[in-house]
This record gives sequence, structure tokens and C-alpha cells, in this order.
Amino acid sequence: MKLLIGDKNYSSWSMRPWLLFTHFGIPFEEVLIHLNQPGTNAEVLAHAPTGPGKIPCLISDDGAAVWDSLAIAETLAERYPQHALWPHNAAARAHARSVSAEMHSGFGELRSNMWMNIRASFPGRNATPGALADIARIEAIWRDCLQTYGGPFLFGEFSIADAMYAPVVMRFRTWQPALSDVSLAYVKRVTALPSVQAWIDAALKETHTIPYQDVCP
Repeated sequence: MKLLIGDKNYSSWSMRPWLLFTHFGIPFEEVLIHLNQPGTNAEVLAHAPTGPGKIPCLISDDGAAVWDSLAIAETLAERYPQHALWPHNAAARAHARSVSAEMHSGFGELRSNMWMNIRASFPGRNATPGALADIARIEAIWRDCLQTYGGPFLFGEFSIADAMYAPVVMRFRTWQPALSDVSLAYVKRVTALPSVQAWIDAALKETHTIPYQDVCP
């Protein structure tokens, strides 16, 4: 399978499926396409002409394209049931899907004000009321899951839910909002994962830049 991704420094959506492939040892070919370039969309369409020209995009062995991080995650869970990409317990699985979908569709204030830029450092900046409200909700989700399922990750072992929130961890490292001890410990555990470290290391070595995301007004 082939996974089309954007710059590791900026592409939060690409990070999610890439972590799942890497953490669970699922073989794949990475194709990195720089974001925010005149030919970005055309380059994606050259690989996946049936899709919308967006990344991430998974191209299966049979040539079928699957785009959107959560759709790719669900595809991997179906194709590789030997890996616990979702929790085995039905109630926990429903819970994991719910918090993953909430991450997928929500937290617009956090996304707008505290974008992912692994190479940057903007401590204490852009702490708007809306962004802080999103952070409070994320912390409540993390706290509830860790208490309910015992950690070390949201549903015990690393799962799709953790991959969905991994870019939030990257944002928290860059923007450094005030967090509870529980959240800070979770940030450290996610950051220490070999797959996450590999993503961070690659992001730090990238040279392509998106200038407007490298400055904070």
C-alpha cells in the first residue's frame, strides 16, 4: 500500500494514519508531497485520480484510493484485525470511536489558533477563549479515558484514538498552554513512542517551509 502524506512538520492529518502504519508495523510506501504548493493538488491526483486531490490518501494494493485520516484508520482496522487498532471491548470501542470522531470534526478554535508546527515554539501565544475552551474539553476527554481504562494510553494500549490526538500533543509542545499534570504526563508518553519520535525527527530535518505558519502574529 502507498500512503500519500504532507510535510511532517505541518500536516496533522497525515500524522494520524502514518503513526498507525508505523506503530503497528504495517508495511507501506510513503509518498511525501509538499503542502501549499501550486502543484500540490495535481501531484496528489496523479497518484489518486479518483479522489479529491487531498492528503493524506491511502492507495490500496488494488489501486483503490481512501482519503481522510479517519477513513484510512477504519480501513486499516478492517484489513488488519490482528492488531488492536480499536479496543476489543465493544463499549470501549464505541467510546474510542466517539472521542476520535469528536477530534475529527471539532476543536476548530484550537486548530485555527494553535496550528501544528513541530519546528516552531510559541509558548503561551494565541490562548484565545475559544482555544482554551477546546483545550479544556480535550483535557477532560483524556482524563476520563485514562481514569476509565487505566492508561498508559487513552484506551489502555495505543489505538486509533491516540493517533487522532497525537497532533494535539504536537500542538501542546509548540504552544505550551497550561495543562494538568495528567495531561502533561500523557503528552510525555505519546511523545516518547518510537513512531512519534520518528515523525518528529523527520519533521525537524525537513527544509520546505510554509512561511505564514512559521510566524505567530
